[in-house]
Amino acid sequence: MHLAKPGRFIDPFTDFGFKRIFGSEPNKDLLIDFLNQLFAGEKYIVDLTYDKTEQSGPLSADRKVVFDLLCTGADGEQFIIEMQRIRQEFFKDRCLYYVSSLIRDQIPVTVQKWNYRLKPVYLIGIMDFCFDDKADRHFISRVMLRNEKGEAFYDKLGFIYVEIPRFTKGEEELVSELDNWLFLLKHMNNIDKLPLFLRRPIFKKLFDIAEVSNLNKQDKWHTTQH
Repeated sequence: MHLAKPGRFIDPFTDFGFKRIFGSEPNKDLLIDFLNQLFAGEKYIVDLTYDKTEQSGPLSADRKVVFDLLCTGADGEQFIIEMQRIRQEFFKDRCLYYVSSLIRDQIPVTVQKWNYRLKPVYLIGIMDFCFDDKADRHFISRVMLRNEKGEAFYDKLGFIYVEIPRFTKGEEELVSELDNWLFLLKHMNNIDKLPLFLRRPIFKKLFDIAEVSNLNKQDKWHTTQH
C-alpha cells in the first residue's frame, strides 16, 4: 500500500470510493440510475434494498462469500455489483461462484416440497481491465443462457461486464446517459469540476458526495490509501 495525493474527487475504483458513491441507503438513487442505464430497458429498477455483503453457506464448512455490493430489487431479484480494479485470472469463475451461491441460498430449508422456482440473479462487473486483447469487442458484454439458435433459454440469470479501458469516447462523442456514467467513472479521479454536460441532478449529487473536501478526517485518510 502506498500513499497517494487525492484529487478533488474520490477514485470510484477504490473500495472506499466505490462504496461511498454506490453503497449506502441515502445514495441508492445513484446506484438505481446507473443500473437502469446499464440494463437499457431490459428491466427497470424502481427500488433497491441493501443486503449484507458476507454470505455463509448452510454448512459450517462452507466457504464464506464476500460481495462488493449485494442488493435486492422490489420484485425480489438480486443484484451483485463488483468493482474490480486489478486483473484477476479467474474473474469469470469467481462471478459464476458468486451467483451460484445466491441461487443455492434460495433453497428453503424448512419446506419439504419445493417447486424449484427461483428469483432472478444478476451480476454486474465494473472492471478497470480487459478480459483479453481483442480489439473489436464492445466495452459492455451482456451474457445470458441461450440455445443454439441464439434465443434466450433462461432469462433469470444474467451478467453485465463493463470493461472500462475499452470505453474511449471523448466528451464530444457521448450520446447517452450510460456514456455519461462511464465517462464519469473513468475520469472522475482526474477532473477538477463538474462538466457542463453532466449537470443533471443525479450527477450533481454524486459530485457532492465524491468531493474530498466534504469528507471527514477519517474518510479523507481512506482516499490516500491505494
